[in-house]
Amino acid sequence: MSMKLRKLLFPFSLLYGGITKTRNKLYDKGILNSNEFDIPLIVVGNLRVGGTGKTPQVAYLVNLLKRNKKVAVLSRGYKRKSSGFVLANSTSTVEQLGDESYQLYHQHNDVIVAVDADRVNGINQLMALENTPEVIVLDDAYQHRKVRAGFTILLTPYDDLYVEDSHLPSGNLRESIDGADRAQAIIVTKCPDSMSEKEEYLTAVKLNPSLEQTIFFTKIKYAKSIQNETDSIAIADLNKYEAVVVTGIANPKPLLRYLDELGVNYTHLSYPDHHQFSTSDIKTIEDTYAAILHKKKLLLTTEKDYVRIFETALAKNELFYLGIETAFINHQKDFDKLILDYVGENTRNR
Repeated sequence: MSMKLRKLLFPFSLLYGGITKTRNKLYDKGILNSNEFDIPLIVVGNLRVGGTGKTPQVAYLVNLLKRNKKVAVLSRGYKRKSSGFVLANSTSTVEQLGDESYQLYHQHNDVIVAVDADRVNGINQLMALENTPEVIVLDDAYQHRKVRAGFTILLTPYDDLYVEDSHLPSGNLRESIDGADRAQAIIVTKCPDSMSEKEEYLTAVKLNPSLEQTIFFTKIKYAKSIQNETDSIAIADLNKYEAVVVTGIANPKPLLRYLDELGVNYTHLSYPDHHQFSTSDIKTIEDTYAAILHKKKLLLTTEKDYVRIFETALAKNELFYLGIETAFINHQKDFDKLILDYVGENTRNR
């Protein structure tokens, strides 16, 4: 967005910020009601729109908790074509669940995955299941104040901190930066591998956490191979191929930077976040792929995009995805203890 357009939209940002601040105050004072539930509830969210790394962070929590607890993940199912409460099962489609929930279910089909824009109804539906969960992770529910979470995790990307942004529509913030006060843990995501302790300190100073908040720093950890339904290629061999890289995510820069570091020769086709690929889009991808004359070539995408593109007529054998996970730069055990202590204490209190 140009600086001129930002200035024109700034008065609307002030109005939007005032509305969201008033709403939060009404919840803080109890004038608007927040529902409490007799189960540990962990919220993962952010203050801004766009990619902050929620999906890999939710997957990290699932891996941590499912060792000893029956876990459920509840999301709104962004851009799904269904409505109301939907419980994932082996026949569920990406259209019913949304790409992130569909991806999570197929990564972790040993946990309960559900979608519902109404989180209160979604939690009630989960609690009514015969296989009742022992802890619920609420994905992208930071602004959903109708639910009172027990533990709240706020994510902010290293190269786009919420303290350096402004309200919609001139900026990307969904609410005032004062909303960060609700978080028990703040995680700075997508940090560089070589981040120093001094950089961590300076970033923490910018965020200015309260004494009750803990800041953690994470980075993207890429899988050791790209894969599809039937095959895989080692990352070390990826520079032997010419690739068409297709992304429908908010910020593809870290992925492209990683491919550059690997020395991969590629053409990048960029689409908006959560993009639903049309017949025309698929033809563009196929034509771009067909134009490559190199003997070794492939189509490469993210795991989130793969679940949407794979259902099209695109040649499946040539389509691969690169998986990612979140990795703590340090203090991973401290984060794990925070989460496990919260769940353990609140499980005993039930």
